[in-house]
Amino acid sequence: MDKAMYIGMTGATQAMKAQTIQANNLANASTTGFRADLMQATYEEVSSPAFDSRVYNRLLENGTDFSSGSMVQTDNELDIAIAGDGFIAVLAPDGGEAYTRAGDFQINAFGELLTGSGLPVLGNAGPIAIPPNQKIEIGSDGTISVLEQGQGAEAITAFERIKLVNPDLAEVVKGEDGLIRRTDGIDALPDAAVRVQSGFLESSNVNVVDAMVDMISLTRNYEMNVKLIQTVEENSEVSARLLQVR
Repeated sequence: MDKAMYIGMTGATQAMKAQTIQANNLANASTTGFRADLMQATYEEVSSPAFDSRVYNRLLENGTDFSSGSMVQTDNELDIAIAGDGFIAVLAPDGGEAYTRAGDFQINAFGELLTGSGLPVLGNAGPIAIPPNQKIEIGSDGTISVLEQGQGAEAITAFERIKLVNPDLAEVVKGEDGLIRRTDGIDALPDAAVRVQSGFLESSNVNVVDAMVDMISLTRNYEMNVKLIQTVEENSEVSARLLQVR
């Protein structure tokens, strides 16, 4: 079998994997705070005692686009959006600390402050629990102030502060669950410079038009590699028939 067939196969495989990533990005185009995944691949020459005659594709670990999405005003007192760099600390399903840009908060029946996906929001002393109240305010530094039931407007007091962090992006990785974690497993320290906007949410940073164009390009790339495989197979069949001629 001609080794050119393997070149087409590796190219088609990478195109399929890239299509899967773009399809996931498109599916999350309306997900609050979503960060788009990036397909990363490189070339790898096949060494030979004579000369390097072929180059294959090799898949690298997926990257992440950390650019900011647009701000969407909701006027909901529990919604916040990070203004600039930084993340909101949450308690991940595995019990560890993780980070997100999704500030669509809610309060459950037990008073726990949760993200829209049900993850506990962390304060500087652990998961945040909100007491019964008639009003909540979230300051630009993440400070949560509450007006307890039966109290006058002047009785609103600072209760807890959301843990906001800003780790080096070179030291974090996005998991399959969409959460950001430090690669060394160490919890990031709170960063007082991180600011939030109350009553806003950050949209996904997926550009739908660009993603669709990439999908079309990847489809053509896949078809080109499949055509290469078919051409090599046809050439092999013709060569075999010629060798059979006596």
